[in-house]
Amino acid sequence: MLYQMLLNEADRQNVAVYENSMGSKIKGLYGDNIIWLNRGLASKTEKTCVLAEEMGHYYTTYGNILNQKKIVNVKQEKRARNWAYEKLMPLEMFTKAFEASVSNRYELAEFLGITEAFLEKGIGHYKEKFGLYTEWDDYLIYFDPLGVIKLFDG
Repeated sequence: MLYQMLLNEADRQNVAVYENSMGSKIKGLYGDNIIWLNRGLASKTEKTCVLAEEMGHYYTTYGNILNQKKIVNVKQEKRARNWAYEKLMPLEMFTKAFEASVSNRYELAEFLGITEAFLEKGIGHYKEKFGLYTEWDDYLIYFDPLGVIKLFDG
């Protein structure tokens, strides 16, 4: 479902998405309104995470950033990944997972439709952005240790 949502968004933005064999090191590439996904990705879930990051490049990066030895390119790569984390795991989904009695990281990744590795990196992003926790609506979302607390009405 998330994968199709991202494909639909790409289509609305006139970004073409293709799958091709790309070797084992490259998961995806973006350039000139075209996203290439590695046909060899392990699962639809992994494909979703990679597509989200490549859409992040569409929205947030410019130019050729393949040379990751340049700090400006590293920053653009991080910006695209952060876009993907916030797209696939918005704060409100942590509270929805809490209300659905999700009890561990594996279940949370499954609930969100993302890989556990993507979840871990996304939690790291939120820790960098907010610190150990943030308030969202009537909840406190803790990133270390991971947890959600519903605040009293009052």
